Amino acid sequence: MAKKTKKVEVEEPQTQEAAVKTASVVEQPKVRVMEKSLPEKKKDIWKIKDRQYYLTGNRSPLSKSIRATNIYYFDEEKGYERELKYCSNQRTCFVDEMVGDQRMEHIVFRNGALTVPKEKSVLQKLLSLYHPHRETLFFESKPEVEAADEVENIEIEIEALTVAQNLDIDIAEAIMRVEVGSKVSEMSSKELKRDLLVYAKKNPKLFLELVNDENVVLRNFGIRATEIGILKLSPDQRTFLWGSNNRKLMNVPFDEHPYSALAAWFKTDEGMEIYSNIEKRLNS
Repeated sequence: MAKKTKKVEVEEPQTQEAAVKTASVVEQPKVRVMEKSLPEKKKDIWKIKDRQYYLTGNRSPLSKSIRATNIYYFDEEKGYERELKYCSNQRTCFVDEMVGDQRMEHIVFRNGALTVPKEKSVLQKLLSLYHPHRETLFFESKPEVEAADEVENIEIEIEALTVAQNLDIDIAEAIMRVEVGSKVSEMSSKELKRDLLVYAKKNPKLFLELVNDENVVLRNFGIRATEIGILKLSPDQRTFLWGSNNRKLMNVPFDEHPYSALAAWFKTDEGMEIYSNIEKRLNS
């Protein structure tokens, strides 16, 4: 009898393409975990330095104590008022953050001033940031801010003086009439120029505002016309009339200055015609 041979099936090797497909089925997809971005930590902008404090109103008593306890600061982040206290042995001025014993210290101004060295940052922060009486009873001296303000004031003064130096005589008269009234009509050109420069130096901001206010010129125009009799203002200061025949030109609205109302009226269609007429008479 012939022996039966056992048929052995040989597994054929997978092609490269099939292997890739199989691997892609078996391999679990990788899930990319997004890292949660942390909020940026706020930088501490507190500058470590010696600080000087002064009582407001140029007061300089021999000694003046301000409250160092039983005071409160509203913390917007926490949403409630927090008690403040200055203790020499604590690292904070907030009572709810203090640890252990509390050794109270007085806060005393001598001759209206108080110098706090940089080592006492707790007291500095209490006075500069949290004390309820800061800017009302006392204030911190800030040389950099004061210098910036002084520079700005000097620049405005220089601008005002430059404008005053080159200002037209009619506008100069209009501005000085605001300051000295009808006396400006009696001043010589040199006197007018001198007083204009002095006024620009003393009140540079107001001077520049007046220069840019066209109503100032129109008010002066109306005053000049009234002074020489071209226009007439009624005794009750409610009506402007022609000086030659007393014909009514306009009524002054209630609670308005007569010459301010006249200046506004000069901008209307009717008022512009009258303005041109008066201008010809003034220049004739």
